[in-house]
Amino acid sequence: MAAAGAEARGGEGWRAAPLTVPRSPGKLPRPGKRGRDSRACRRVTRRDAASLPADTLAPKGALRASPLPRSYFISKEFYFLIVAWCVPCLVSLDTLQELCRKEKLTCKSIGITKRNLNNYEVEYLCDYKVVKDMEYYLVKWKGWPDSTNTWEPLQNLKCPLLLQQFSNDKHNYISQVNKGKAISLKDNNKALKPAIAEYIVKKAKQRIALQRWQDELNRRKNHKGMIFVENTVDLEGPPSDFYYINEYKPAPGISLVNEATFGCSCTDCFFEKCCPAEAGVLLAYNKNQQIKIPPGTPIYECNSRCQCGPDCPNRIVQKGTQYSLCIFRTSNGCGWGVKTLVKIKRMSFVMEYVGEVITSEEAERRGQLYDNKGITYLFDLDYESDEFTVDAARYGNVSHFVNHSCDPNLQVFNVFIDNLDTRLPRIALFSTRTINAGEELTFDYQMKGSGDISSDSVDHSPAKKRVRTVCKCGAVTCRGYLN
Repeated sequence: MAAAGAEARGGEGWRAAPLTVPRSPGKLPRPGKRGRDSRACRRVTRRDAASLPADTLAPKGALRASPLPRSYFISKEFYFLIVAWCVPCLVSLDTLQELCRKEKLTCKSIGITKRNLNNYEVEYLCDYKVVKDMEYYLVKWKGWPDSTNTWEPLQNLKCPLLLQQFSNDKHNYISQVNKGKAISLKDNNKALKPAIAEYIVKKAKQRIALQRWQDELNRRKNHKGMIFVENTVDLEGPPSDFYYINEYKPAPGISLVNEATFGCSCTDCFFEKCCPAEAGVLLAYNKNQQIKIPPGTPIYECNSRCQCGPDCPNRIVQKGTQYSLCIFRTSNGCGWGVKTLVKIKRMSFVMEYVGEVITSEEAERRGQLYDNKGITYLFDLDYESDEFTVDAARYGNVSHFVNHSCDPNLQVFNVFIDNLDTRLPRIALFSTRTINAGEELTFDYQMKGSGDISSDSVDHSPAKKRVRTVCKCGAVTCRGYLN
C-alpha cells in the first residue's frame, strides 16, 4: 500500500524512511531521541531480506514503481518486506508537542528539546474560583495535555491579554443568556457556573483554531494583500472541507492551456497598440489602474509572451489582491462574509473568483445538491458559450466567502491573460463605488460576465422548478431569492 500510495502521488514530497530491526529476537525498538534505540536496532540488509519467505516480499512492480531507495522492516511476530515512507502529518504542532511532553520525549524537529521539555507557557484560561479571598484561574499550558492543567493564583499570571479575553468571553456569554437585560459587572460568586466555563474553553479553542487557519491561508496565498479571520458572533470554527487555491483547478477531463500564443512588443502599453487592440477591444484601465470599460466588455491583459515588464499598466488582475481583507462571521445569519480592512477606490480590482472548473452538465447536477443545502457557489463561464462552470464550494480563495447582495459593491468582468480560450475566461471582481474600511464586500450571484442578470432568477416554469434559497441581503432592491 505504501508503494501504491507513492506511485499515486508521483513521489512528490515523499522520501524513503530508514527503518530498523532488533538485534536479538524479542527485543523491539523503543522510542527515543531519534525515534529508535540505536543500541537495540540495526538496519536490515539485503542478506536479511534474502532469508525471508518469498510470499512475504512486496511485489517487484511495487518496488520498481518508486523512484526512491528501498527500506525494509521486520516486526517481532511477522516478517514483512515493505517500502516505508515519511508522510505529511495532519496533527497540529501543539498536539505533537503534548504527546512528546506526556511521554517525556524530545524531538528537535517539533521544538521539544531537553532545555524546554519542562517549560510552561499559558495557552488559555479555563475556569475561575475564589479560595480564602484569593483568586485562582485554571490554566491550560501550551504544549501540555489537559491532564496537566493547574489552578494558579492571579498574582502568578503574567498574561494580561489572556485575562482580558477570559473576562470578555465571560461577559459575552452572560449577555447572550440575559438577552439585553441589565448586567451587573460585580461578580461575588466564588466559582463560575459550569456552562460559563465550558463556553470560555470553547471560545479559547476556537480562537486558536481560527488563528491557525488564518496562518494557513496566508501561507497559501500568492498575492500582496493579507487575509485575516474573525468570529465574534458564535462558536463556528474553520470550514472542514475547504481548500485554498490561487487559480482555476480543472476537474478530471478538462484541460486548461495557460500559455499564450502571442504577445505585444510595446515599450508603453498605455499609448501603443497593445493586446486589447489586437483582440478588438479597448484598454480596460486608466492611468490610476481603475477600470474604464462598461460591464460586459472583456479585459485583455498583457501576458507572459509580452515584452513589457511587471509595471505595465495593463497588468492588474494578474497581480492578485492588493488589499488586506478579513473573513468574518456575519451577525445576520449569512454565515461567513468578507470585509475590507482598508479603503478601496471605486472601479478598482479587488479579487478574482476561482474554483474548480467543471462541465455545465456536472454543474447542473451539483447545483441541485447545493440548492437543497441552501448554498450557492457555481459561476457559469458564459462569455461566449456555456460549456464550463466554476465551482468554488470546496476549492477557492477569499471570494468563496463573499456574500450575495441585490445591491452589490462589486462588479463581475471577464478577463483573458495567458489563456485566450473564450470558453474559459477568468472572473475578476471590481469595486462599483468607494468602499470604506470595515465595509462588507458583496456581489450579485446572478450577475453574469456579460453584465446582465441571469435569466435563471426569473424562470419559474415547471420544467425548471428548483429549491429556492431566500436572500438575506436586506437591500431595498432585494429580489427575495438567491436563485
